[in-house]
Amino acid sequence: MTIDEQLALLTSGCVDIVRQADLRAKLERSAKTGQPLVVKVGFDPTAPDLHLGHTVLIRKMKHFQDLGHTIIYVVGAFTALIGDPTGRSKTRPPLTREEIDQNAETYKTQIFKILDPVKTKVRINSEWLEALGSAGWVKLAARYNVAQMLERRDFKKRYESGQPIAIHEFLYPLAQAYDSVFLNADVELGGTDQLFNLNVGRDIMPAFDLEPQIVMTTPLLEGLDGVEKMSKSTGNYVGVTEPPSEMFGKLMSISDDLMWRYYELLTDLTAEQVLERRTAVSKGELHPKQAKIDLATRIVTGFHSAEAAAAAAGEFERRFTKREAPEDAPERPMLAGTLIEHLLLETGMAQSGSDATRKVQQGAVRIDGTKFTQVRTAVDRQEPFLLQVGRRVCRVIVISARDLIVSTIPVASGEDDVWIIMQNKGQVDVTHATRESALSRARETALAVRARVFVVEGDRLTEVQDDTGQG
Repeated sequence: MTIDEQLALLTSGCVDIVRQADLRAKLERSAKTGQPLVVKVGFDPTAPDLHLGHTVLIRKMKHFQDLGHTIIYVVGAFTALIGDPTGRSKTRPPLTREEIDQNAETYKTQIFKILDPVKTKVRINSEWLEALGSAGWVKLAARYNVAQMLERRDFKKRYESGQPIAIHEFLYPLAQAYDSVFLNADVELGGTDQLFNLNVGRDIMPAFDLEPQIVMTTPLLEGLDGVEKMSKSTGNYVGVTEPPSEMFGKLMSISDDLMWRYYELLTDLTAEQVLERRTAVSKGELHPKQAKIDLATRIVTGFHSAEAAAAAAGEFERRFTKREAPEDAPERPMLAGTLIEHLLLETGMAQSGSDATRKVQQGAVRIDGTKFTQVRTAVDRQEPFLLQVGRRVCRVIVISARDLIVSTIPVASGEDDVWIIMQNKGQVDVTHATRESALSRARETALAVRARVFVVEGDRLTEVQDDTGQG
C-alpha cells in the first residue's frame, strides 16, 4: 500500500488531524526505517461495558494495527481515580480501585473483539503516574499554566458561571499528556470531545525533548434516536456484548438517514462503496430495508459470527416482516375488548397504568407490526396476534368471557401442584389435585355454556380439544 493509500485509510472518517503533513512525514520515515509508529489510545474504565459508539475509535486503532504499527491500549487506572472533566458541568465522582480493576478487565475482553490481542500492548498508566511522586508532579504541572487550562470550553463555562473547578481536575489533561511522554507516542487517537486533552500532550512533548505527537479524533456516534450521542444512560445504544438477535433488531430500528452514518463509521466499506449503495437506494435499485439488513448483518458478524448474523436476520424476518412470533415467545390470554393499557399490565409489558399510557403515546407498542398509538382504546381483535413493546414480544390469544382457563396456583416448595379453573378473570371452581380432574370439570362447564377450554403450562396457552375432537 502506498503512502497516499495509507494516509487515505488512516484519515478516513476522522474529524481533526493535527497535523496531516506531519502524519505523512512519520509514515514515510516508518516506511524507510521499518520502525512502526507508536499509536496510543487511552480508555478510562469508568463503566463495565462498551457500545458501538466506542468502537468507532477502536476501529481506527485497527486500521493502524493492520498497517503494522504498534497499538498501545492504555488503561487509565490512575486517571480514572481523578475523573475526566470532559463535558461535565460539575466535578465527576472518582471510582474506587476495585471498580477500576474490574471494569478494565471487562474492557480488554471487549476491545479484543476488534483488535488482535497478540499485536496489542496493554499498559496501565498508574505504572508511571504513581511513580512520578510529589516532585515529579510539581515539575509536570509547571509545564502548563492556568490560562491555558481555562481555554478549555468546559472549564471556561464553569469559571464564568461561578461553578467550582477542583484543582485535581487540572491534573487530568496533564496526566493524559504524560502518558504520551512516557510512551513516546507518535500518534494519539480520541473522540472529538478529547481534542483539548490530546493537544495538551502534543504541547508538552517538546519540553521533554520529544517530537510532538499527531492528534487524530474520530466523531461521536449518534445513538439509535439519531439525535443524542450513543449512551447507555439514554438507552439509545447497542452494546458489543448483546445477543445477536438483540443487536440485529436494534440496528434495524434506526432511520434510513442514520443508516448511512453507521455504514461510514462501523463498517470497512470505503466512502466510494457507501456512496454506490446510497445511490442504488435513491435510484430504486436497492430497497432501503435490504441495505439496512446488510448493515446489521455486517456488524453482527463482526461481533459474533456469520452464522449468528444469518440466524438473527431470519428471526427478525419472521417476527417483524411475516409477523410471526418467535419460537420462545410467551403466550398470554386477552379478554375480547380489553383496553390497550390493561393488556400491557396483564402481559407484564408495563409496570403501571401511567407507564402503559406513556408507552402507547411514544409509539413503543405494536400489534402485528403496526404501531398502536390510541390511548384508552379497546384492542379490537378476534384472532391471535403478536404484541410487541420495545424489544419484548408475546403472542396474545383472544378469549371470550365464557371461555375457561385451567392453570396452577403458587404452592409452597415441595408440595404438589394445585389446579384451578378461571373464567372472565375470576376463579369459578374449587381447586383440583390433578390436571386431568380440572380439565374434566372444565369440559363439562364449557359444554353447558358453549365455551372453549384453555390450559396454561409455563409460557404456553393451549386450547384443549373435547372428547369428540372439537375445540
